[in-house]
Amino acid sequence: MSYSDWEVVIGLEIHAQLKTDSKMFSEDSTQFGGGDNKNTSPVSFGLPGALPVTNEKAVEMSVKTGLALNCSIREKSVFARKNYFYPDLPKGYQISQYDEPICEEGYIDILLDGEKKRIGIERAHMEEDAGKSTHHGEYTLINLNRAGVPLLEIVSKPDMRSAKEAAQYARSVRSILRYIDICDGNLEEGSMRCDCNISVRKPGEPLGTKVELKNINSFRFVEKAIEYEAQRQVDLKEAGEEIHQETRLYDSTKNQTFSMRKKENAHDYRYFPDPDLLPVIVEQSWIENIKNNLPELPLKKAERFQQEYGLPEYDAFVLTTEREMAEYFETTAKACGNAKSASNWIMVELLRRLNDADQSIEDSPIKADMLAKLIQLIDNKTISGKIAKTVFQDMYDSGKDPEAIVKEKGLTQITDTSAIEKMIDEIIAANPGQVEQYKSGKNKLFGFFVGQVMKASKGQANPEMVNQILKSKLDS
Repeated sequence: MSYSDWEVVIGLEIHAQLKTDSKMFSEDSTQFGGGDNKNTSPVSFGLPGALPVTNEKAVEMSVKTGLALNCSIREKSVFARKNYFYPDLPKGYQISQYDEPICEEGYIDILLDGEKKRIGIERAHMEEDAGKSTHHGEYTLINLNRAGVPLLEIVSKPDMRSAKEAAQYARSVRSILRYIDICDGNLEEGSMRCDCNISVRKPGEPLGTKVELKNINSFRFVEKAIEYEAQRQVDLKEAGEEIHQETRLYDSTKNQTFSMRKKENAHDYRYFPDPDLLPVIVEQSWIENIKNNLPELPLKKAERFQQEYGLPEYDAFVLTTEREMAEYFETTAKACGNAKSASNWIMVELLRRLNDADQSIEDSPIKADMLAKLIQLIDNKTISGKIAKTVFQDMYDSGKDPEAIVKEKGLTQITDTSAIEKMIDEIIAANPGQVEQYKSGKNKLFGFFVGQVMKASKGQANPEMVNQILKSKLDS
């Protein structure tokens, strides 16, 4: 990128579908993947006389999210009509919140390249989702299953200054939403979507004209789309051309953005309080009860893992990205009593296999208690670290208990001093030339002898004992 003389200013709007069973203002199901227009009713279709009723569970989830994002919660918030006509909301307006949102003035801390940064959150407001339009040449199909699904729109302040930072913020928000179990964060299915507001300016100048990139469905594309759009704006500025406020779409196959429509302003939507819905009133005692039942959130958990288990910052951060991963690690660490070893096995061996199979920790055929047993077998010297990798692969493939695998295949570590001495004597006798070279100062040959002993023992000789006995015999 060649915009080093320019400052990129980024804000994100994250739309999170709430995990309620019914829609925001009706009893229609929110189940994903049903038949077209199956989860609908007169309310979803916007038929005359159909009246909305607010979903209390959606309000509770919104308050829960606001508290997790360190927001102030309004005891009185108001639904408004946001007027525009698109076929995916046939009543001609979207029910949203405008000047009295339920959550406002929050923040989250993100960790990027070892540095902590605070990103402000302007507001988080409740609204209903729109249906889905599928375009086929000259005609468009409308599926209203999604119309009316509860959404929480989380609007950041323009505090981010790089595409990498914006992507990390989006990941952090997703992690929080999944921790508190209000959204599954599935970008591919659209239950979480990201809009990016981008402008460029010379450092110290007022904010430039912003452009909105709509509905980006992966963190990698968030990064790539912002980088492309920032460069496009810088190129326009340096050519003396004007940047227009507009909504653009990102084409991931071409890695380009293209204009979708002129960006509407608030007055274009003609907001006014929805006459069919009463204000949402939440009592302080209810807010406090929700607050007291919040789980430990990712960054706090990562800090605790560093303090309690002595993990490096990177390990703690990776292991707490997902709540299930953190629970898996903590169960393993407590059961085996070796937190660093548990971290290494999960991050190096287990995650590599799960990622290759495109699976999550819940899909792991090796449960936390089984991994703990494997680590204990290493720590009590029943098996060596090298043999443990063979056992681990067998556990992953078969789901068997590690102790059963070790017994079944005769993989117990050899710790009998006389047996190891006998192997070493045979190796020394078979390699007189290498012995003479070692004694003449070629110390690197020590590794050759260790390798020969381990080969002779099929990897089962205790490595510490091999090193100790071998050194004693070669140096004598």
